[in-house]
Amino acid sequence: MSYKESSSISEVVKNYGTQLLRFINGKVKKIEDAEDILQEVWYQTSRLTNVDQLENISGWLYAIAKNKITDLYRKKKTESLEDHSYEDDEGRLQIKELLLSDDTNDAELKMFKDVFWNHLMKALDELPEKQKNTFLWHEIEEMTLQEIADQEGESIKTIISRKGYAVKHLRKRLRALYDEIEYNR
Repeated sequence: MSYKESSSISEVVKNYGTQLLRFINGKVKKIEDAEDILQEVWYQTSRLTNVDQLENISGWLYAIAKNKITDLYRKKKTESLEDHSYEDDEGRLQIKELLLSDDTNDAELKMFKDVFWNHLMKALDELPEKQKNTFLWHEIEEMTLQEIADQEGESIKTIISRKGYAVKHLRKRLRALYDEIEYNR
C-alpha cells in the first residue's frame, strides 16, 4: 500500500468514523458489537486499492456497515431460541431438533425444552391414540407416512388425515406457550 492510499484511508476514517459508529450503534444492542462491525468496515476499506476512485465513499461505507449488521443478526439468530421454534416456514410442526438436541450447556434452552416437552406431552395425551401414534412415529421415529400406513393397514390418506388433525391440535395447544415465550423476550 502506497503512502497516498494509506493517507486516503486515514482521511476516510477521520471523516466518517464517528458518524458511522453512531449509525451502527443505533442498529445493534451492544457498543462492543458496533465497534466490531466498524472494525470490519475499516478492514474491508483498507483492502481497497482504489479508495480515491470511489464516487460515493459514504454510500459504500454505509452499505458495508449494513451488510455487517445483517451478518451479525444472522449469526446471533442461529444462537437464539428462534432456531428451536416449533413451526417451520411451511407451517409444519418441527419439534424433533428441539427435543433431541444434546445442548446441555444452554440453561435457557434446557428450561425451554423442559417446559415445551411437558406441554407437548399433555397436548399429545389429549389426542386419540391413533393420531398421537401417527404423529410420534412420523416426527420422532422418522417413519414415512407410507410406512405408517403399511404398518397400520390403513390408506395413506387416512394417515395423512390423522397427522393433520394431530398437528392442528398441537398448534392450537402450543400457541399459548409460543406466545408467552415471544411476549417475555
